[in-house]
Amino acid sequence: MGYIKLPTLDIDFLKPARLSFDTKGGGLEGGRNGLGESVTIETSGGGVLIGSYEGCFVQAREEHEYINWIAARMNSSVRFMNVPIKSDWMGPFPVDARNIPQPIVGGIPHSDTSLFSDGAGYSQGTVFGTMGANAALNAGQITLNIYGAERNLRWSDWFSIYHPTKGWRAYRYWESSDPVPVTETVEGVVVTGSQYVLSLDKPLREAVPTGTRIEFARPRCVMKFPASFSLAWEAEGFWRSSPTLQFVEGF
Repeated sequence: MGYIKLPTLDIDFLKPARLSFDTKGGGLEGGRNGLGESVTIETSGGGVLIGSYEGCFVQAREEHEYINWIAARMNSSVRFMNVPIKSDWMGPFPVDARNIPQPIVGGIPHSDTSLFSDGAGYSQGTVFGTMGANAALNAGQITLNIYGAERNLRWSDWFSIYHPTKGWRAYRYWESSDPVPVTETVEGVVVTGSQYVLSLDKPLREAVPTGTRIEFARPRCVMKFPASFSLAWEAEGFWRSSPTLQFVEGF
């Protein structure tokens, strides 16, 4: 099974109590120096994204069905799915009147101002980016244009890129340049934002051409279950369950 056209985990449906994402394994032990300190050598492939959603709330019949489907698909650790990172609170998103970040805006009507028959409209991310320059496979630094951001990029943010072969991959940066104003035409619309040079915590999994769209709202990554993890279908009184899901980036 490849890395594209994969289902995306509906994490809002499962309502996790805790989340954890990290990039691990980016270095190799290279022996010890004269002071007895371990020397670490950086690997050219960088680290691997790992993540977990803990204490999910499962009680309704459909929630149990969904957990059972995830287990049936993923327990062999050979199949993949897109796992979103719920970075809603920390991203560079505009805020509402309650000062709550808004990564996604909904209720967008058709061109004739009508909505769908159930009263719903389209939705889209409030912040997005594009590649400001070509970047090669394993590049550790990229040029990124960002639009709609409420603040400058500073310490770090999660974002994702859809690679034609490797599928969705999530990244974060550890260093950003000062912003430079930028204007470009994206899908026929002229937009103005800021351009940055970002140093990534892991290198690009695939070459990325100029203009490729970059997502900040619910960044996704192709992941699978670790070989040591299995998701059991469990329930206790009143059909309540609090499963934990563990993931590792797919290769």
